[in-house]
Amino acid sequence: MIGRRLGHYEIVEKLGEGGMGEVYQARDTRLGRTVAIKVLPSHLASRPESRERFEREARIIGGLNHPHICTLYDVGHEDGTDYLVMEHIEGPTLAARLSKGPLPLEQVLEYAIEISDALDKAHRKGITHRDLKPGNILLTKSGAKLLDFGVAKLREEAGRKESPEDERPTAGPLTSEGMILGTLHYMAPEQVEGRIDDIDGRTDIFAFGAVVHEMATGRKAFEGSSQASVIAKILQHDPPPVAPPSLDHLVRTCLAKDPEARWQSAGDLCRQLRWIKESGSKPEKLPAQPSRRVALRIVPWVVAVIGRLAVETNSDAACQSSCDHPTARPAADGPGPAGHRHLARRQEPGLCRYRQQFAAAALPAASRESGGKSHRGDGGRGVAVLFAWRRLGRLLRGRKAEEGFRERRPGGDRRQRGLFRRG
Repeated sequence: MIGRRLGHYEIVEKLGEGGMGEVYQARDTRLGRTVAIKVLPSHLASRPESRERFEREARIIGGLNHPHICTLYDVGHEDGTDYLVMEHIEGPTLAARLSKGPLPLEQVLEYAIEISDALDKAHRKGITHRDLKPGNILLTKSGAKLLDFGVAKLREEAGRKESPEDERPTAGPLTSEGMILGTLHYMAPEQVEGRIDDIDGRTDIFAFGAVVHEMATGRKAFEGSSQASVIAKILQHDPPPVAPPSLDHLVRTCLAKDPEARWQSAGDLCRQLRWIKESGSKPEKLPAQPSRRVALRIVPWVVAVIGRLAVETNSDAACQSSCDHPTARPAADGPGPAGHRHLARRQEPGLCRYRQQFAAAALPAASRESGGKSHRGDGGRGVAVLFAWRRLGRLLRGRKAEEGFRERRPGGDRRQRGLFRRG
């Protein structure tokens, strides 16, 4: 075929071949562009069923216009050879890329979104691909491209009995004569079991899940040393998990054994993939931090509580150390030994209704009377906290008054101006 002309297309080189045709690179002599030509092999051209399917592929591709589906340019027949002219796409197949290892998560999601969107377009046209696999996906600079609708099925043909030719699988690993169309590692259970009437868009969704799993892990979802072992895993086992969990849930739903348990449309699948991609790109929300103003309002209350506890705990001991006896009862109007009015009761020794004043003023006097003995470990701690609380309160009131003064007019609230002056 090299150097042969089909119409105004000149064959340049062979690109590959599949179960239903051979693909060549050619040059369009009229428009001066490079195209890809799919030719029906001679051993199939003599069969009416093969020619019918070839023409059906042309109708299917011609009815699809999507940026991630290969575009059909022309259809022809020359010297007994039927051919399709399609856009020439430069880039490796997904299968060739996966032979080097798994893809980064960002690329997995990007390609998966593009492929699922292309499938959604085909399914809306009533087309089931039936042979979705990495070998039928090309990776280009503009994204993934879905190829080879040679074994695709139109919705109106769902009730048609498959011919013996239709039961030949696509060329690929572990395929043989006598099996229903598709490539074994990516077949859904209904394909493996030959339930032709159950094959629909959800069958493609199962194959899509197997492709995404392989992109994420670098390994096939269902592997085995023989066809029987692969079939057993497809029918009975689940593949190993993938990361992240959201993608694993999506893949496992695609690979459900029962078609009713899978994603019911490629459109829903595509939207879920977009959500996973968008949620993964957003930074995690940190817990809300209290504002500085709220914190300033809380601090004095915390300090007040601590100071109150310290004064309550230590003032009794300080008071007792400053008096002649804990249960002494001086005259009602006479000062106590520390210069304060001591109204302690015999039943409740040590009680003082002037504890705060004592903690602030009388405690140093008590220290002097006790011969300079330090009360730092008892009442001194409460005094320090109390003074710190008072000082912080004054500072906060001054800041609050200043803010209120700035927000209000000069002739505003007198209380705000008074607090501002005191600050």
